[in-house]
Amino acid sequence: MRLDHIIFAAGPDGIAATADRLSKVLGEDFTDGGVHPRFGTRNRILPLTDGTYLELVEVLDHPASDKAPFGQAVRARSELGGGWLGWVVSVEDLAPVEARLGRESVKGNRHRPDGTELLWRQVGVKGLQSDPQLPYFIQWQTDPHLHPSAGASGQISLASLEIAGDPARVTEWLGAPVEQPLEDVKVEWVAPNGTPGIVAAQFQTPSGLVRL
Repeated sequence: MRLDHIIFAAGPDGIAATADRLSKVLGEDFTDGGVHPRFGTRNRILPLTDGTYLELVEVLDHPASDKAPFGQAVRARSELGGGWLGWVVSVEDLAPVEARLGRESVKGNRHRPDGTELLWRQVGVKGLQSDPQLPYFIQWQTDPHLHPSAGASGQISLASLEIAGDPARVTEWLGAPVEQPLEDVKVEWVAPNGTPGIVAAQFQTPSGLVRL
C-alpha cells in the first residue's frame, strides 16, 4: 500500500488555464494525459519523485460524467471553483479491500494522446464527495513503466499534505495505519472547518518549497 497520486480539479476557466497557473508556480509543465472514457473526464499529469504524481482533471461534456461517481465529483469540485479533490492509494491486490469494504471494484482506463491505453481497477471513489478525507484505492493493470509517474524530472517532490479530517477514521478505512501509505510524506491533520479533505500540499521544487 502506497500513495499513488493526488488530484486537483480544474477551475471554471478550464484545464489549460489551471495547468498554466500551477506550472508557473511549480516551475514545470504538465503533460496531456488524455481522456477517461468511462468517467467523462480528461487529465494532465505532473510526475513527481518517489513514484507519485499530481493529476489535474477536468470534466467533459459527456454522458459518462453524469453517471460515473468520479465524473460527478470532478464536476462538483470545479463548479465550486476547483482545487484539491482527493488522494489515491495503490495496492497490489484489491480483493482484500473489496472484501473488507463490502464493495466491488470497477474498471478504469485512460487513452493517452499517443494511443496508449492505461488500465486499472478502483474502489471507494464515491467518498470523493461524501467524505473526501478518505482516499480511494487503485490496482494498476498496466506495465509499471507506463505508470504516470514515469518520466519524473527528479526536480519536484511532494513534501507534505495538510488534510482536514480524522486520522483514526482514515486508518479504519485503510485497514492499516494511515502512516503506511504516507510514510514518505509529512502529514498535518487539521480539524475540518467545513468539508474534510486535502487543504493544501507542499512541493519541494528547484526554487524552494511551494504550497498550493
